[in-house]
Amino acid sequence: MIIDTHCHLCDARLKDRQEEIIFSLSDCGIESIFEVGWGFDSSKDALTLAEKHSNVWAIIGTHPHDAKNYSDQAEDFYLQAAENKKVIAIGEIGLDYYYDLSDREVQKDVFARQICLADKAGLPVVLHIRDAYKDALDILSAHRDKLKHGVLMHCYSSSAEMVREFMKFDCYFAFGGAITFKNAKKDEVIKAVPEDRLLIETDCPYMTPVPFRGQTNEPKYVNLVVDKIAQIKNIDRKAVEERTYRNTLKLFFKYGK
Repeated sequence: MIIDTHCHLCDARLKDRQEEIIFSLSDCGIESIFEVGWGFDSSKDALTLAEKHSNVWAIIGTHPHDAKNYSDQAEDFYLQAAENKKVIAIGEIGLDYYYDLSDREVQKDVFARQICLADKAGLPVVLHIRDAYKDALDILSAHRDKLKHGVLMHCYSSSAEMVREFMKFDCYFAFGGAITFKNAKKDEVIKAVPEDRLLIETDCPYMTPVPFRGQTNEPKYVNLVVDKIAQIKNIDRKAVEERTYRNTLKLFFKYGK
């Protein structure tokens, strides 16, 4: 079975189809999905969805795009909600210098605050890092003692060399539909990620894999990600399913939740 480790079913493009999508998961070979918030309201929605369905888990936090809206109220909610057994990580948090929708200094401050929050909650962190790898490494280095519950690089998009830098923090790496794009030079990156550090995701409704690129993404297309990884690593498809499944359980469910 497969676990899609990064979904946004609370996004407006999928919200009306949540029930349909969730009830069809097993037909697509998917055991469960992780619903990820990107701010205060969407994190509340993620938790509500997870509490309603046994095969949905919640990841809560403030995305770097929304760092400008981070508040003590949001932080208090995240910390309190982290006590719920359906909340399995703090994310997606980090830095995004590609769009710069929040001031970079604000992004860095909110990133650091949420790393500390995750440590206090005893949860892993799910990172969104884009065009900000040096600053991300600096912040991770400064908070190394707060990262003992696990780190996942969501939608990893940097180089094979940078994989080795992030591995110094015992990171896991998740890949989605982008690895199927014709202009995606992911082969050497995926080959650089050890099999025991590899996870899969869709990031739906974004990043729809080929041959459905341009359409709305959804969890069933995670199967195309599995196929591509098997092709790149030259291993059996079933081996990818089994390895990524075990890695996901080890990262998100070994800390007593």
